[in-house]
Amino acid sequence: MSTAVEAATRAAAQPTAARRRRLRRLVRRGPFYLLLALIFVYIVFPFYWAIRSAFTPDEDLFRTPVQYFPEHPTLGNFREVLSTSDFQRALINSTIIAGTVTAIALVVGSLAGYALGRFRFRGRSVSLYLMLSMTIFPQIAILGALYTMITRFHLYNSLRALILSDLVLVIPLTVWILTTFMRALPPDLEEAAYIDGASPFQVFYKVMLPLVAPGLVTAGLLAFITTWNEFLYALSFTQTPDKHTVTVAITTFTGKSGSTFQVPWGQIMAATVIVTLPLIVLTLILQRRILAGLTAGAVKG
Repeated sequence: MSTAVEAATRAAAQPTAARRRRLRRLVRRGPFYLLLALIFVYIVFPFYWAIRSAFTPDEDLFRTPVQYFPEHPTLGNFREVLSTSDFQRALINSTIIAGTVTAIALVVGSLAGYALGRFRFRGRSVSLYLMLSMTIFPQIAILGALYTMITRFHLYNSLRALILSDLVLVIPLTVWILTTFMRALPPDLEEAAYIDGASPFQVFYKVMLPLVAPGLVTAGLLAFITTWNEFLYALSFTQTPDKHTVTVAITTFTGKSGSTFQVPWGQIMAATVIVTLPLIVLTLILQRRILAGLTAGAVKG
């Protein structure tokens, strides 16, 4: 009889002990989850506020108390932004510049990555780390030299000036990513192609290039995002509205009356959403490829 009572007592105590363990685990991890929630709110809130302001009428933007959700959402800010000829031209300019820079960077980066990743020559490591060191310097450190070169070549206030300056930012990262992908490929494939009589260039575009397609996607996406978001060079090397990019065009919005003291925050936020949303969607879709590109070659095996 006592054995049955003890067994029943133990069975009843087991759920209680399990709940206590879960409670202690939650208490130990509580500060971590709280910190994670604070970081998430800190990162996401600016994007939320931009979207909220884009759908809020101008007269309700600064109403007190603060309205975290607009009572009368409107698409007027988006219509006004998309109907502005300067912003339309800026979208076209940014697309041309980002597309051209990405294409050139992929061509140069794939060729340089193949040479640095598959061939052994004196100074290969120095060249690779020199290429990586170019990404360390801030943009403003080379702004004066780029300005002198662009004015000397009579490229100021042209899309070619932005293409040339953005390539300085994009090519080093593209070369580094594609070099790590090329280096990770097994040498047996290359040797088999050479045995079949292929030239080095045929090995490059018929064997290696298809195998590093994920790296090309990663490098191309990062190059496009970097060029699309670039602001300093676009502001320094362009002067007229017809040559502005979207990052510069957003800062040039004026009020409906044209007054320099009126800041149309609703239109600015709508333009920000229009410019940022495609990049966010692309990043979310291809985030695994981006991580693979950044970490390729980090583990030796």
